[in-house]
Amino acid sequence: MSRDLNLLQSNFREKVEAVLAECQHSGITMTPYYTIRTPHQQARLWRQSRTIAEIQEKIQWLQANGAPYLASVIEEVGPQFGKKVTNAIPGLSWHQWGEAVDCFWNMDNRAEWSSRKKAILPDGTRTNGYRMYADMSTKHGLNAGGFWSSFKDWPHIQFRNQRLSSFYTIQEIDRHMQESFVHTSPVGS
Repeated sequence: MSRDLNLLQSNFREKVEAVLAECQHSGITMTPYYTIRTPHQQARLWRQSRTIAEIQEKIQWLQANGAPYLASVIEEVGPQFGKKVTNAIPGLSWHQWGEAVDCFWNMDNRAEWSSRKKAILPDGTRTNGYRMYADMSTKHGLNAGGFWSSFKDWPHIQFRNQRLSSFYTIQEIDRHMQESFVHTSPVGS
């Protein structure tokens, strides 16, 4: 897992840094905890809460559509447990492309995950840190996961509003992922 903002695409990184600085100036500290994810890391997150039938169906779809690398990544990571945290399979998350970041709200020197809890700002107003983060992100032209209609992801912001499949075919994504992450180990990556 990488927290390094320098690994992000430069034009996205500049906007993220501006968002974090504005939040900090307003009294809300947001701390990056996920920038670049390997396909294996993404597969682990995607497999959480998925049934064996869903997983097998996705593997078969990838194989049938010319994405054998991505199919093998999903298969290699094995069973995963936990709540649903992403709808994006490996390669289809902007995290693998350096155009997404996840930050947690740092409140009283610990991670705060509530999207309802409020803090009192220096000016006396009350706000939720994730709400401010999403508002600032939108102000800078970024796509805030907290404002998504179906799957709210308050820690997540990304550069583009469109899905990766709007830009590349699944075969192109498969090839790019294999070339970009050829030196990453499936274990612990």
